[in-house]
Amino acid sequence: MPEANGIRFRGPVMGTSGMVASAHPLVSQTGVDVLRRGGNAFDAALAMSALLPVLKPALNHLGGDAYVLVYPKREGKVTAICSGGRAPADATLDRYAGQAPAGIPLHGGAAAAIPGLVDAWEVFHARWCTLPREELMRPAICAARDGHPVSRELALTLSITPKFFSKYENMARALYVDGRPPRMGERLLQPALADTLEGIAHHGRKALYEGEIAEKIAKGVREAGGHMSTEDLANHSADVLEPLSTEYRGYTVYETPPNSQGLILLEELNIVEGYDLESWGHLSPDAVHHLVEAKKLAFEDRQRFAGDRSFVDFEPERLLTKEWAAERRRAIDPGRTRSAPEPVGASDTTSFVVIDGEGNACSFIQSLYAQWGSAVAIDGTGIIMNNRMTGFSLQPGHPNVLAPGKRTMHTLNTYLVFKDGEPFIAGNTPGGDYQVQTNLQILTNMLDFGLDPQEAIDTSRWGDSAGVVRVEDDMPEETQRELARRGHKVQPVGRNVAPMGRAQVILRDPSGVLMGGSDERGEGAAAGW
Repeated sequence: MPEANGIRFRGPVMGTSGMVASAHPLVSQTGVDVLRRGGNAFDAALAMSALLPVLKPALNHLGGDAYVLVYPKREGKVTAICSGGRAPADATLDRYAGQAPAGIPLHGGAAAAIPGLVDAWEVFHARWCTLPREELMRPAICAARDGHPVSRELALTLSITPKFFSKYENMARALYVDGRPPRMGERLLQPALADTLEGIAHHGRKALYEGEIAEKIAKGVREAGGHMSTEDLANHSADVLEPLSTEYRGYTVYETPPNSQGLILLEELNIVEGYDLESWGHLSPDAVHHLVEAKKLAFEDRQRFAGDRSFVDFEPERLLTKEWAAERRRAIDPGRTRSAPEPVGASDTTSFVVIDGEGNACSFIQSLYAQWGSAVAIDGTGIIMNNRMTGFSLQPGHPNVLAPGKRTMHTLNTYLVFKDGEPFIAGNTPGGDYQVQTNLQILTNMLDFGLDPQEAIDTSRWGDSAGVVRVEDDMPEETQRELARRGHKVQPVGRNVAPMGRAQVILRDPSGVLMGGSDERGEGAAAGW
């Protein structure tokens, strides 16, 4: 963080008429352009969401999923869209458990669940947007058809794919230039993707879930070893749900409900609300230790209870009571760490936030799950498929065990924070199971320690996985030493290689001033006016 005489010069970006923050500067610019043309926060969000698969194809695509929180000022309530695809009807436990050696493969057609992003667009546009879909998707179509300069991040990601893509030639055909990975600054044209986006712009979800493209998706997934049918695609629908929420130090925090893992963040907050974090100090050993321990308890509860509520008798509200938090808090030893739950991992995702001058707010996240998803590119469409099937358990009786038509417990989650009934913070981050850990730190950085959005994002971060606490190497040395003394396996990591997310945050001050922050660990930007 650049400083001179103790003064930081980096961000946040401030304005009063509208603010966006995303993982790519051109996506943020597109969102601001829509707002300046008179669109609302939801118009801007749809334009941004449509552009992201074009610019960041390793992280999200039309064959992926989306989870969204929206607050339309005129409705006066928060609504969630959860559009993670179900397992295909032929994806039986016996079929997967019988595969050797690992069960659900990471890549190939058997890894692909029904995609949800485009159906989320359908619901989102019909309910909250004011501008025509064709107009909002035009930037994405143009970027795909006319090409866009390959960013440094995308060039680096593609530079290591030749051996990988040699097994998945459709991926190379979709994304290479003259048979090789494009270099930074080269123009990448994706004409097939442009045609698919144009079809969606004109015909909505039908262009992907029915007809010729649906037939190509089902055929491509089956030929790659999967079990998808055109009926699976036609039957998909996004869930429009009431969000989960909790009160934290006088603020109301909303999260996407199951099958999203948003309940973990809310349980973490409930647990740490019982401690005076501010008195311990930001990044102090006591504060970090108790945050890590609260994370472990919340993850244990997810593993024990959480699953698709259409298949599992699971009441997330029970895990979000203050009484439950008090009971779980008693399991924390202030001087010693506890054993870790099952290993957690990172995934590749992208997200963004928008708040307009009227107070409409949106927090949006979309993903393929792992980088490049299943590595199944659907020939002639430009579509890359997710590998979300790998999120299922193959253990009979487990709440997240695979079943046809079931949704896996999903890492994607987004949050909105309200103060005195008005939107105060919109935020999210990619990072798989690190998402709810990073979101916990961002929120306590702001609500407990008074950091602005950019400070809250830029400051040193930790992430716990399988008993190892990765800490960015600028974490105070005293904190690292004390965590180790308390039994944590501390592993310092460089900021640019750490898996702890690429956060996007907007704060809306009661005066109407908007403050946006975007993670310096990525290539994104906040923008507004």
